[in-house]
Amino acid sequence: MKQTLKLTDIIALGFMLFAFFLGAGNIIFPPLAGQLAGDNVIPAMGGFLLTAVGLPLLTIVAIAVAGGSWAKLTQDLPVKAATVMAVLIFIIIGPAFAAPRTGLVAYEMAVKPFFAHAEQIHLTVFSILFFVIAMSFSWSQGKLIDVIGKILTPVLFIGLIVLAGAVFLDPQGEIIAAQGEYLTHPLQKGFLEGYNTMDTFGSLMFGVLIVDAIRSKGITEQKPTTHYLILAGLIAAVGLTFVYVSLFYLGATSSVVATGADNGGLVLSLYVQALFGSYGQIVLSVIVLLACLTTAIGLISACSDYFSSLTSISYKKWVVINGAACALVANVGLAQLISLSVPVLFALYPVAIALVVLTFMRKKLPNSRLAYRVVLLVSLLFALVDAAKIVGLDVSAFNVLPLFDVGMGWVLPTLAAMICVCFVGKVEQPVLVEENA
Repeated sequence: MKQTLKLTDIIALGFMLFAFFLGAGNIIFPPLAGQLAGDNVIPAMGGFLLTAVGLPLLTIVAIAVAGGSWAKLTQDLPVKAATVMAVLIFIIIGPAFAAPRTGLVAYEMAVKPFFAHAEQIHLTVFSILFFVIAMSFSWSQGKLIDVIGKILTPVLFIGLIVLAGAVFLDPQGEIIAAQGEYLTHPLQKGFLEGYNTMDTFGSLMFGVLIVDAIRSKGITEQKPTTHYLILAGLIAAVGLTFVYVSLFYLGATSSVVATGADNGGLVLSLYVQALFGSYGQIVLSVIVLLACLTTAIGLISACSDYFSSLTSISYKKWVVINGAACALVANVGLAQLISLSVPVLFALYPVAIALVVLTFMRKKLPNSRLAYRVVLLVSLLFALVDAAKIVGLDVSAFNVLPLFDVGMGWVLPTLAAMICVCFVGKVEQPVLVEENA
């Protein structure tokens, strides 16, 4: 029997994935990047799109190619190493950084402006309410596609279309000269800014969640599952590109209305108020609340699903645990949370990128097990050096590496390792068995 999905379900899948991706980082980083990039906005935006759209899409395709699960994606790694890597990624995109950030950004941009004197208690109460709502939507995995893909996301998308149309039809200023690192290497700077969205990490987990949603609709065979997963990825990629281009252009034309703004959230808020007047904050609040809420639902669902597979604790109990942890961490504060997350992203993002690239190379590798271990180890070691530089440690000995000055010293060593493993022949199977043991 041929297994097919209705067009409405396919679109809903893509919308659900788009909504999972479009969260806090996707909204707050592009406007400031666009403002600082100025007349170099095109190369800066190109670099950002590579890591914020291209890599997540490639990751979704890699999951489809690998067979639709984390286990198959990491089948050439030792089981313990793959599990540790997955747990670290889930902690990053879950209760440690990405998920709490959705609550923080929702508060800072959608709720705080309505208080004349915002206090810590306001954030505490809001974060509890926000994550209770996210937990309630995450409670039933099977209904995610219907609730998010068919209800919440269309409303969010309408709000984004209204905002984008206003930005392009009535820009609030002229594009000025580039500033800082965007003046000298805008492409690389934009590429690194894309790390902050954490969407490549998200893809590794959301892809599996989308597979579950596809199977809940009666699609059980590998070929149609892969087909629909890739279609969902393409729909989400188109939506994200539309949003990022709009927000970069918004930032690039914000010099008049957002002079001196030190974060993308403030740039966006001032710009929207200039466009829509007193109603601007209401428009922005609706967009931000929906964007952050849908992402929080996806993150809590993905984390709870994975942790329940590792432990004897049920999915619903993990929903409560993750939601409570997110509400607690959200009270740290947005600036502190972002500063803590940057070194972690620099350390682990290159490993995720290398894993995705290896997935497409796998069938041509003479010894895939050895290749995965060598390449991922090399990418991790040099990424740790980049992260050490971010936290202020003296790693000047590595200044000779190309791109090290822009935080991408891992690129050449990882690429060299990938080339080398293409020429390494098979080793004796007993040796591999002993290594796994």
